Amino acid sequence: MAASEVNETERKFDVGAETVFPNLTAAEGVVSVEQPDDHDLEAVYYDTPDHDLARHGMTLRRRSGGTDDGWTLKLPAGPDTRTEVRVPLGSADDGLPEELRARARGITRNRPLAPVVTLSTARREYAVRDADGSVLARVTDDSVRARLLETDSPEQTWREWEVELDRGPASVLDALADVLLEAGAAPAASASKLARALGDPLTRTPAGPLRAELPEGSVGELLSTHLAAQVARLNEQDARLRAGLPESVHRLRIAARTLRSALTTFRPVLDRAATDPVREELRWIGQELAPARDAQVLREHLVEVVSAEPPELVMGPVANRIDDELGADHASGLAKVGEAIDSERYLRLLDTLDALLADPPLESAAANPARKMARRLLARDLERLRRAVGDIADASGQAERDAAFHEARKKAKRLRYAAESAERASGKRARSLAKDAKRVQKILGTHQDAVTARVRLRELGVQAHLAGENGFTYGRLHALEQARAERAEAEFESAWKAFCRKQVRRWA
Repeated sequence: MAASEVNETERKFDVGAETVFPNLTAAEGVVSVEQPDDHDLEAVYYDTPDHDLARHGMTLRRRSGGTDDGWTLKLPAGPDTRTEVRVPLGSADDGLPEELRARARGITRNRPLAPVVTLSTARREYAVRDADGSVLARVTDDSVRARLLETDSPEQTWREWEVELDRGPASVLDALADVLLEAGAAPAASASKLARALGDPLTRTPAGPLRAELPEGSVGELLSTHLAAQVARLNEQDARLRAGLPESVHRLRIAARTLRSALTTFRPVLDRAATDPVREELRWIGQELAPARDAQVLREHLVEVVSAEPPELVMGPVANRIDDELGADHASGLAKVGEAIDSERYLRLLDTLDALLADPPLESAAANPARKMARRLLARDLERLRRAVGDIADASGQAERDAAFHEARKKAKRLRYAAESAERASGKRARSLAKDAKRVQKILGTHQDAVTARVRLRELGVQAHLAGENGFTYGRLHALEQARAERAEAEFESAWKAFCRKQVRRWA
């Protein structure tokens, strides 16, 4: 069965059983309200025995009745918004669609999925329209009955109101919310009906349990909290990647890189026997994700450069060859990504990260004050960047020089991530360092992109020549990338001087 994706933007409100439903035309921009439609909805929610989906803000259900019956996997997608992955209902005997099971695998791993809650909802739905008759939003008045399937707990009942955007702007949410709140509603205490049924303590995203002996404000507390946030981010992007959502490869790669950077920067307070293998596995998954993302970025850049060239300087099917070759590289990279995230090796890494959060392998130095320790750790990373920049001047030959620039980029990126992780302890100073390191990193990234582009353009030029095509344009593009790299080098020289004046002395 083919799946479809749609973003759902909504707000939920708790309301008393006797509260009178308000006149929605009181909301700014609402001109009329249709007569309500009544629906009886029956839903079965699936999860692992430990409610892993619910803990990560995700839901998987089979619902009948209403206008959107079927199987639905909901993924967090930002404030008030979730991405719904939908599969048609089918028969009750068909079981959980394998496609949705696969898309949730990064959270559920190889653990079984089974029904955990049934919800029966008596829904009254109001469509609100603007002056042109367009449906701005739909407001529902739900009376809910919930039953936990794993316990003998009594049936729960409650009433809630919900506003879901249709064709209206985000401001409609605020306008309708004001009317509902004035009528006596309150912002929902739970993120979803499932969360309310299970109980909020079960469904919060884990924050990474801290060791009881860690004092508040310690570097161990800082690190544990940071790691928990990044693992949550990695899990979120894993789910989005499995749903085929845009930019998820890039964001998953960043999450893995940020985790690896933290385990590197904070090595002095970690048991390296436990964390060094994790760093290597994070490096591995980053390498598996790289080809797809790199091909995408290079393809978009070169297509843009070719389109900006005067037509008389584009000799032969240059744009088509670039698009075809790099498109094939991207597709091949995505296939590699799919194999990697479905591998047992990757699933073991996810389990290892969960274990790392449950019992962080901290050394005694983790009890030290975060502010003092963070300063020392950031100074170490800053010194590594300074030495890497010094290696650029010592490099001989173009290849060695390009490699030195690339190493400096990696060190700048590590410093940036380290400074971002220390912002809670070091405040504005760390935020300033992160901002300036990011600028240096981006300039060096432009340089590396130009180096990579030259290598690929040479290959494309050879392929064109062997196919009997004119190679002139590839040579011209190669020269343009050389000029881009030289501009980046000049920009870096200026940025690095400013960075040293501001940051090196401050953190020495």
